[in-house]
Amino acid sequence: MATKHKSRQKSGLASPIPAASSLNTPDLMALKSSLKQTQKMQAEEKSAAILSAPKAPEDDLTLFHQAVKDARPFTPPPVHLFEKKAKPIPKQFIRDEQQALRDSLSDHYIPAYELETGEELLYLRDGHAPDILSKLRRGYWVVQAYIDLHGLISDEARLYVSTFISDCKKRGIRCVRIVHGKGLGSRNREPVLKHKVRGWLMQKDEVIAYAQAKPEDGGSGAVIVLLKA
Repeated sequence: MATKHKSRQKSGLASPIPAASSLNTPDLMALKSSLKQTQKMQAEEKSAAILSAPKAPEDDLTLFHQAVKDARPFTPPPVHLFEKKAKPIPKQFIRDEQQALRDSLSDHYIPAYELETGEELLYLRDGHAPDILSKLRRGYWVVQAYIDLHGLISDEARLYVSTFISDCKKRGIRCVRIVHGKGLGSRNREPVLKHKVRGWLMQKDEVIAYAQAKPEDGGSGAVIVLLKA
């Protein structure tokens, strides 16, 4: 037997692997336990690798839903609107004021300071420089507003003129034109409003002077009026 063993070692052949049946039961149990332990460790390493891996970024919509998941809808409190009541129109006061304007101008006023140069009528309030009339006739002041009295009866025209002059004074307007017409369409073709307008203007304290308009501005059918500043 010793001779055979030596001959195998010399020939380089390994010792035969023992059959499974030749393993003791304790050795088999230890092998199985070692194998299970190895598999468990590999599973734990794999799980740890998955957990430690960076999470995929969540989109904005998902983040928004997560942020507002506990939010409750906001119900605004009722709004009570208070309508502004329109101020009452003082109709009676307006009527009284208009009547006062009518009564402030007389149709029978006799001018004391009106100048007459041929057919042209001029007026300069007492206490003002005489060169105002020459400047007014030359167009030194620019006409800033005008009214036309065509088609109005005497009472309507009187109120219109009085209101117009007062409003212009409040607005700081200095020079105006009043078109009264030449009277060609009136009864007997007489310029009724022409003389009345000039009498009304002399009764208005706001008026400094007036002069007949240039031909291109109405000529004898209109008057240019200078008001106080």
